[in-house]
Amino acid sequence: MDNGASSYRRYLEGDDEGIADIVREYKDGLILYLNGYVDNLHTAEDLTEDTFFRLMTKKPGFSGKSSFKTWLYTIGRNMAFDWLRRESKQTQTAPEDMETYRREESDLEDSYIREERKRAVHRSLRKLAPDYRAVLWLVYFEGFSNGETAQILRKSDRQTKNLLYRAKQSLKSELEKEGFTYEELG
Repeated sequence: MDNGASSYRRYLEGDDEGIADIVREYKDGLILYLNGYVDNLHTAEDLTEDTFFRLMTKKPGFSGKSSFKTWLYTIGRNMAFDWLRRESKQTQTAPEDMETYRREESDLEDSYIREERKRAVHRSLRKLAPDYRAVLWLVYFEGFSNGETAQILRKSDRQTKNLLYRAKQSLKSELEKEGFTYEELG
């Protein structure tokens, strides 16, 4: 059972943190997905909130025939279709507002992609050997120079450079296993 399903089950059993976990995990992706139907970021955000509100109030049963994410996105899609049917006679958005909506949509999409990349890097880092993880963390996340990193790790400059090279290659390999290519590595 995936994490969303276990969080939902926890919520149904009375743990309100379960729904908070679901919102944190799926909110941005669901907004972007629903925006593809309604072509309005604010409406997509409202529909996303409505989707989570439906989970909280109606507490529909999750059968487990699909992944939790698939089930959740189906609920959101159905809500978007309902909204589109109700709003089919609504007036068009003013042209000057469209540019703002498109800019916000692009910003949200870029932010979501950056977050997904960060998650992939952190997942891959956890799979590396401790020395590799340490050298990458010190250089790329803490901003230490190779010399400073060598001092912290109690290695020579040459050993640190070699370790960093091997760590980057190992990270690149792990990222590729996830279907992700990080061009700056290597």
